Amino acid sequence: VLDEAIKMATDVLAPLNPVGDREGLKYENGNVITPSGFKEAWKKFSEGGWIGMVHDPDLGGQGLPNVLKFLASEIFAGANIAFFLTSMLTEGAAHLIQAFGTDEMRKLYCPNMYTGRWTGTMCLTEPQAGSDVGNLKTSARPNGDHYLISGSKIFISAGEHDLTENIIHPVLARIEGAPKGTKGISLFLVPKYLVNPDGSLAGPNDVRCGGIEHKMGIHASPTCTMNFGDEGNCRGWLLGEPNKGMACMFQMMNEARLGVGIQGLGLASVAYQSALSYAHERTQGASWKAGKDPNAPRVPIIEHPDVRRMLMFMKSLTEGMRALMYSVARHIDLSMHSPDEKERELNKNMVELLTPVCKAYGSDWGFRVNEVAVQVFGGYGYCQEYPVEQYLRDQKISSIYEGTNGIQAIDLIGRKIARNNGEYLRQFVGMMKKVVEPNLDHPRLGSVAQKQNHAIDTVVELTTWLGQAFGKDMAVPLLNACPYLEAFGHMTLGYYLLQGALIADEKLQQLMKQSASQDVAEAAKTNPDVGFYHDRILSARFFANYMLPRVDSIAAAIKTDDRSALEALFGQD
Repeated sequence: VLDEAIKMATDVLAPLNPVGDREGLKYENGNVITPSGFKEAWKKFSEGGWIGMVHDPDLGGQGLPNVLKFLASEIFAGANIAFFLTSMLTEGAAHLIQAFGTDEMRKLYCPNMYTGRWTGTMCLTEPQAGSDVGNLKTSARPNGDHYLISGSKIFISAGEHDLTENIIHPVLARIEGAPKGTKGISLFLVPKYLVNPDGSLAGPNDVRCGGIEHKMGIHASPTCTMNFGDEGNCRGWLLGEPNKGMACMFQMMNEARLGVGIQGLGLASVAYQSALSYAHERTQGASWKAGKDPNAPRVPIIEHPDVRRMLMFMKSLTEGMRALMYSVARHIDLSMHSPDEKERELNKNMVELLTPVCKAYGSDWGFRVNEVAVQVFGGYGYCQEYPVEQYLRDQKISSIYEGTNGIQAIDLIGRKIARNNGEYLRQFVGMMKKVVEPNLDHPRLGSVAQKQNHAIDTVVELTTWLGQAFGKDMAVPLLNACPYLEAFGHMTLGYYLLQGALIADEKLQQLMKQSASQDVAEAAKTNPDVGFYHDRILSARFFANYMLPRVDSIAAAIKTDDRSALEALFGQD
């Protein structure tokens, strides 16, 4: 499966990435025309079965594990995130219908969406209701077996395009007379074209694209203004129960947040690989070992210590984020399929706790990796001749959409940790301690384990401090939620990197016993696995020494109880 994913990414998606960025989209009379080659690529991608990888084969899926889906998603996101976003949204929309639709809806819509014949969207945002979804104005009026939808949505990814014959919109709206706020929101299935019982299209549904945004990045992904019911005849069908729309939509939102975390990882990974390759090829300056000798030969920039530090920064973060994302995928699989009820519950809790960390940390620090990749390229990194400037632009949106990272931070501290009086965090700390504490005196990784143990204790203590502060002044945890999530993320990546390093160390020791040379660099020339495991250990060590100390500095800063941001006037009269 992964070989096929790599082939799809390499042969089909990646060559279209710069094409989509430079051609962009065309908007003509309510229609959106995608860049050259995108329609053909969508057909090949759909035929590969990539959209419904983990879903019911009876509904057009393949029934594969989430771990495999996350692996493929990293590959596709790194190859062409603007293209892959449509697939991510289609899967999420189809899964909404699968979970909350009627049997008739499932049979009619899911197979067409999981197989890529139709695509899907996610229609929440309105001009006055972005993060404040409860303030939406879109309305729904009962009309026989359906509702008439009226309103406009903005920033709708893949809201209109020419890739498929139909687009299915899950739309949040308020039924006339429903309560204000999020408790009065319902979810509706609104197709671009009405669908007959046999799956054929019955005609347009009073859904129109009013325009597309011109963005910093993801130029090939249509970000649309969608108008529903301009002529008073937009039909929608209820998904789930009335006034329970937000609870339903949170399924797709949480899946999308994990998808955005994968975006952060995918773009960080491809940027690191590009920078690493460039550092091997680009010759500039003499080796530092040559001193000021003007006759010294010029060397590849990977020989310069500062470049190596940047590469190690990128490598450790990318590997740590990958371990985090794939571990969450494993938690999802176990939460669904473990025969043990307690294990299912524990893994479900871990998915809930770590979802905002995946989204926010993956996008924030993925962007930092992209930024450093540009720096490795130097002046060329700022030019379109090389791909890293596009990766940087495409990445930035990931910290904004699907709930800003500020919202993710509040979700982590205000819901996921505060829920059940901190039980999720206690479970996660217990999981980490089982790995860390037995290795505090490890002959080669003991110092890494000790620093990781200290980071865990620091985050636990900081959590208690913020909990006590919350009881006195709610503004304190809200003010410090983002720094807290950063500290939590550093702690989490440090744990996964240590876990991987312990496995790598064991493998490396076995390989070196079989090696003719006891010099790692020499042994790696004949066995690449030696170099792989050696460098995985160094990633954990680098992260422990360079990144984990930030946990202490963040905790110290938060505990000063500084209120400058709250007290500043910011130019008010």
